[in-house]
Amino acid sequence: MKRVTYVLPLAVFLILALYFAVGLSRDSSVIPSALIDQPAPQFVLPPIEGNSGKGFSTADLKGQVSVVNVFASWCVPCRAEHPLITRLADMNIAAVYGLNYKDKPEAVLAWLDSLGDPYTEIGADRNGRVSIDWGVYGIPETFVVGKGGRIRFKHVGQLTAEKLEKEILPIIRELNQ
Repeated sequence: MKRVTYVLPLAVFLILALYFAVGLSRDSSVIPSALIDQPAPQFVLPPIEGNSGKGFSTADLKGQVSVVNVFASWCVPCRAEHPLITRLADMNIAAVYGLNYKDKPEAVLAWLDSLGDPYTEIGADRNGRVSIDWGVYGIPETFVVGKGGRIRFKHVGQLTAEKLEKEILPIIRELNQ
C-alpha cells in the first residue's frame, strides 16, 4: 500500500509532464478550424452604408477561387496587412472579398479611402453574426474558398509576406488548376 502512495503521484506527474511537453512543441499559430472542407456558411450582407457596392453573400463564392478577409477600421493588424491584401487582389488570381466586422460606416469608408479598396465586394457585418458563423473569434482572419464554395484554408491573425507566399498563394494556384 505504501508503494502506491509513492507511485501514484509520480505517475500523475509523468503524465502531466508528457501532456505539457506535447502541447509546448506544437505551433501555436496553427489553429484548426471545423469549417475546413465544409461549405461556406449561408449569408447575405449589405454593402457598407455610403459605399457603391452591392454587398457580399454566399452566392459570390461559387464558381471561382475566392479570398475572404475579415477586417475592421479599428483593427491595427488589419491596417498592417492591408498592403498584402491589396497585392493579392492586384494579382488577379482570386476574387478578394471583405467582411467588415462591427464597424461604423463612416470609419470604414475613411479607412478604405486612405488605404485603398482592394475588395471585389464588401459586406457589412454590423452585429457580427455572419463572422460567428464563419468561426471568427479575432480579427483579422483570412479564408481561401474553392470554386465549389468550400472553405479550404483559414489564417488567424495578421498576414505576413511569408504566409502569403508560402501557404496562401500555393493553395490558390492549386485550386485554380
